[in-house]
This record gives sequence, structure tokens and C-alpha cells, in this order.
Amino acid sequence: MTTTLDADEALHRLVRQLVPRLADTAVVSLADGPTHRLAAAAHHTPGVLPNGPSPGGEPVPEHPAHHAAVTRILEGGGTQHLTDLAPAPGSQSDLLTRVGAEEALVLALRLHARTFGALTLARASASPPFNEADRVLADEVARRISLGLDNARLHAAQADIAAALQRALLTDLPDVAGIELAAHYEPAQHTAEVGGDWYDAFLLDDGDLAMVIGDVTGHDIQAASRMSELRNMLRALAVDRPHELPGQILRRLDTAQARLTLADSATAILTRLHRTTSGAWQASCSVAGHPPPLLITADADAHYLTGAHSMLLGLRPTIERPTTHTPLPDGATLLLYTDGLVESRTRSLDDGMTRLRQHATTHRHLPLHELCATLARDLGDPRDDITLIAARTPSGPHTN
Repeated sequence: MTTTLDADEALHRLVRQLVPRLADTAVVSLADGPTHRLAAAAHHTPGVLPNGPSPGGEPVPEHPAHHAAVTRILEGGGTQHLTDLAPAPGSQSDLLTRVGAEEALVLALRLHARTFGALTLARASASPPFNEADRVLADEVARRISLGLDNARLHAAQADIAAALQRALLTDLPDVAGIELAAHYEPAQHTAEVGGDWYDAFLLDDGDLAMVIGDVTGHDIQAASRMSELRNMLRALAVDRPHELPGQILRRLDTAQARLTLADSATAILTRLHRTTSGAWQASCSVAGHPPPLLITADADAHYLTGAHSMLLGLRPTIERPTTHTPLPDGATLLLYTDGLVESRTRSLDDGMTRLRQHATTHRHLPLHELCATLARDLGDPRDDITLIAARTPSGPHTN
């Protein structure tokens, strides 16, 4: 129960450890609103329960006496000892009948007046009856399961708060004449991996567009809250001096971060999109320890903009940060993303960036929001946050 915060996975591992050490069959039923559901089951003989609790994908019928015992526990009752487990008339397929159970202990999974469900330990006629030592051990197992389920619940609640905070801070993209914007965000599927990814886009006083992506170190609610502080500070610094280059603004952000302890460390890209007098678009970009922007042109050329790279925020606050200026061709897409899109525990960063460049080139004709969603779905690591923001220049002639 301590090796994973995925409650269902932990329960499946657990029941396999209980048989045949403590019972011939072990079943965990979890509360599901006013009823309960079979969450995990194991039998000591392979093949008796071919696919766990739901062979063939269909729920296994429940023995009436067992259903009644679990219901009493969910209503606040204590341990139930079942000795009359004859099959119900006309039914031979319920789980306890299938495993030939002669008796069963049904124990409450309860902690701090919260009932999570029930643990059922069943023995067949060939096994000795449960004795007092078995009951004591079964009570301790049920207590440990309850602690594990409560930890998973608390961790999931914390992750929900962090994810809600992140979503609340994700910007509604502005309407900008002559350029298309899209963004995509997916929180990590595993509750331990919710953290500090963010994107942002806002207009400056001179009509230029600031486009930002960043990632605060850590994967918890503290990372999410520090991300919000850093994001808001960057907005304020950019709006206060819109004439400054992105590298200068990131340098001031680094100084503010060091003095105000906004975050231990973070990566970020600040890009300024400027429309020239001819109507063409230009991107001025500075990168602080973040994977580089990807530029995909309409004629299938895709390359990373690596010239403006410097160390991440939080290491040397006074360091000068470079800015590069890149013209954006007609119909080009500029993509900013976080490392959850290109890096995982199963592949290197170089492999991930190669796959992103190839995939983005292949799907460059998709509408921009579909491109972002497709890249996240096909390439992203579900154990990490995945964040993208992209801008696309018009494919037609320039108009002032």
C-alpha cells in the first residue's frame, strides 16, 4: 500500500499477497456512493478468477450473504463472520460460490469514522477455520489498508487543488489581428505529478504580443502556488517596460525571484511577437533553461530556435540573458512546450525532441488547436504535466 498512490493498483497487489498466506480468496469492496464495487480479488489457484474480479469484462455476481455483510459495514457495522455460504437458489456463478468458500471474514476498511469499504477473506473446506490469531492479523491488515486508502485520498485531494489552481491561472488567449493563437494543457494522470507548468499570452502597450511558457521545479501544490507568483511577476515586469527585450525582462525576473524567493528554480521562455511595417511577423525570444521553441514552416521545414538559450532562473540572478530575433514566414507555426512533451523515463530528451520535430512537421496542416492536442496525445508523458502554446502566421499576403 506504500509503493504506489494509485489505490486500485495497490489493492490488486495486496490481494495477491494475502493468498494463500491468510485466505484462499481475498476480495476488496470499495464504497461507491450508496452502494459498493468490487475493486480487487485474488484466488490461490490460477484460473479460478481468470481476469480478476471481472472475467470477460462483466461484473461477477455477488453472493447475497456477502452483499448484506458489506452493506452492514458501509452503514457502520463491524466485522462479519459468514459461515452459511450456500449458493442462492438458481445461481451458481457468484464469486464466493465459484471459489468454493465455506466461511468468510468481512472486515471494515475504516479510519477516522470514514468507511472506505470492506476486506473479505474466504477459506474453502480444505483449509482450517479462522482462529483468533487469524482474526487479529486480519484486523491489522484491514487497518493498514485503511491507512493506505486514506493517504491516497489525501494525496488525490492535494493534487486536485493544485490542478484547479493551475487551470484557474491559465490565460484566456487574447484576440490578435493577423495571427492565430492556441494552447493546450493536460495535468499529470498520476496524482504525485501535479506541478508548476504554465503558459501565458498578453498584449503589450505598443501592440506587440508577449507569449510565455514556463515550468517551476517540483510536482506538488507548493510548485503550483510558486508558479502563480512567478507568472504574475513576469506579467508585471513585461507590462511595466514593454520596450525592453525579452532577455532583459527575464533578467529582471531572475533578480526579483532571488530577492522575493518566488521559487527555488524555474525554466521559462519569453517571446515577443512584433508585426513589422510590411505586415510580416518577427519573434524576439529569450530562453531560460527551457527546451527551445520549435518553428515549423508551411513548406515542411522544422527547426529549433537555440540561439537565445541561457541557464534556468534561480542560479545566477545577475547573468545577462540573450535575445534572438527570428522572422516568421507566412503560414509558419511557432511552438512553445514543456518537457512533459519531449522527455520521459523511457526515452531521452534528444529522442523526444526528434520525435516532436517529425510529428509537428507531419501534422503541420492541422488547425492550430488540433495540432496542440494531437502532439500532447501522441507524444506526451502522462506521468508529467503537458503544456503547449503556439502562434501561427497567416498564409496569405500581408495586410497592414
